[in-house]
Amino acid sequence: MQSAVAFLVEKEPVFQQIIDKHGWPVIPSRPPGFATLVLLILEQQVSIDSAKATYLRLRDLAKEIAPETLAHLSDDDYRSAGLSRQKTSYIKGLAQKILARDFSVESLAEMTADQARASLIQIKGIGHWTIDIYLMFSLQAPDILPLGDIAVVNTFKELFDLHTKEDMQKRAELWQPYRSLATYLLWHHYLRSRGRQISYTY
Repeated sequence: MQSAVAFLVEKEPVFQQIIDKHGWPVIPSRPPGFATLVLLILEQQVSIDSAKATYLRLRDLAKEIAPETLAHLSDDDYRSAGLSRQKTSYIKGLAQKILARDFSVESLAEMTADQARASLIQIKGIGHWTIDIYLMFSLQAPDILPLGDIAVVNTFKELFDLHTKEDMQKRAELWQPYRSLATYLLWHHYLRSRGRQISYTY
């Protein structure tokens, strides 16, 4: 990671300022697989803490976060765990695709980032933000820029005075092939400057 940091600092001195002020960033990691995709669906448009609480209720109810268990829970079961009708349909749909062998989570680890994205985007309820985070956290893809993440967008505005995603994308071209690490630095600044800390484990 040292060489990647040195590369980013040379291209973008503000990254050194983030490290000097806040220390090293957290590098999130989650196990690849169905359970992490379920958690990411739950995290869409809500806080990580709220999604984690829902995930734990669902796990307690199902006994195991697995396609076999979640495909057969009733909608009332999902509702009792705090899931919306929409997220219930997304998770059940994903579980059913896996059980029907229409989709393999395990195969994603053998694909390039672009191939994995093309596979995941076919699944209802899984958009580019979910894919970006899965690629970064679970598959350790090194060059992802999740511009669907509001914290990343707000940090671009704050640090670089950039206000369109096109301008943000262009600025981040300087950071290739380490845009994932650059993103972790942006998140690190966003959280620490607001006195916040997040646990990505579950």
